[in-house]
Amino acid sequence: MSFPTSPIANSISITSVNPTYTSVTHSLKRQVRTRGGQRWQIEASYPPLNRTDFAPLWAFAQKQKGQFGSFSYTPPVYSNSSGTATGTLLVNNSGGYVAGTSTITADGLTGTLKAGDFIKFAGHDKVYSVVADGSTSLIIEPPLNEAVADNEAITYNAVPFTMAFTSDTQNMTVGVNGFVNFSVKLIEVV
Repeated sequence: MSFPTSPIANSISITSVNPTYTSVTHSLKRQVRTRGGQRWQIEASYPPLNRTDFAPLWAFAQKQKGQFGSFSYTPPVYSNSSGTATGTLLVNNSGGYVAGTSTITADGLTGTLKAGDFIKFAGHDKVYSVVADGSTSLIIEPPLNEAVADNEAITYNAVPFTMAFTSDTQNMTVGVNGFVNFSVKLIEVV
């Protein structure tokens, strides 16, 4: 199931959530370790909407049953590559790559993906961020959370995030002018 593409949010906030354990000793030395996970959180706010335009959003939110349902969400503003990339991008390694790998060799691309671009492998739901410009060697964060196969397709434009609502409650506000104010908070499901 996909999140409605209309109306379009007028602002999007994408946050990388990287949980860590941090402690500070009495001598103020800091010790940090990662919990080894990462997910994306997206907040989208909509302009004031009339009831007709708002209805598909509200109906979709109700069908999700709070945090229960998951769905595909493609951010309308930031989901395409900022580089010059064109072509069909494929993993290029005869043995594929195991979970935990951060550098992926790829082929089939003309141009470059830029640091900050999002990518997604066809074989699983996690979205990754490219952290250095590249076209045949892609450095990603977080490291792969699942193995990828040779010739597995990599999406770099209109990257769909697999998301769920962060709360069991969704709220709409109707002003005296009859327009509805609405925003959503979503968290990646992997």
